[in-house]
Amino acid sequence: MSAIIEQKKQIVEEISTKFRESKSTIIVDYRGLTVGEVTELRKQLREAGIEFKVYKNTMTRRAVELAELTGLNDALTGPNAIAFGGEDVVAPAKILNDFAKKHEALEIKAGVIEGNIASVEEVKALAELPSREGLLSMLLSVLQAPIRNLALATKAVAEQKEEQGA
Repeated sequence: MSAIIEQKKQIVEEISTKFRESKSTIIVDYRGLTVGEVTELRKQLREAGIEFKVYKNTMTRRAVELAELTGLNDALTGPNAIAFGGEDVVAPAKILNDFAKKHEALEIKAGVIEGNIASVEEVKALAELPSREGLLSMLLSVLQAPIRNLALATKAVAEQKEEQGA
């Protein structure tokens, strides 16, 4: 009997570690999704480097207590799956939110974003943000604008002087 308890303790510790180490974690209710839809969702998440697992709620509750995220206990009812994100904070929220828009059976229940408990609204707001690459692209565009404007002004002045000299 103690071997089973030890195994459960290891699982609880594993879940707790994932909650602490993940940049973002999203809890979803997947009731009503077909096997094919769940497989498609898992594939999308796997390609983005996101771990998607189903754990028993009792073990997840204990892990949440260990990780000091007890505010998630309200979301841990019924069948749940948890998406643990890696480096990209936005990716899990974006993939799950987009999937939930296409498949109404998937319901986002709660999340943890960089150690802070997030409501459904906060998770959806995070999902609406551009990806990391998109944000970097916007930043580069903003940084290049002054140089681009200087180059255009210099070119205009050169063309104007050329016309005056001709």
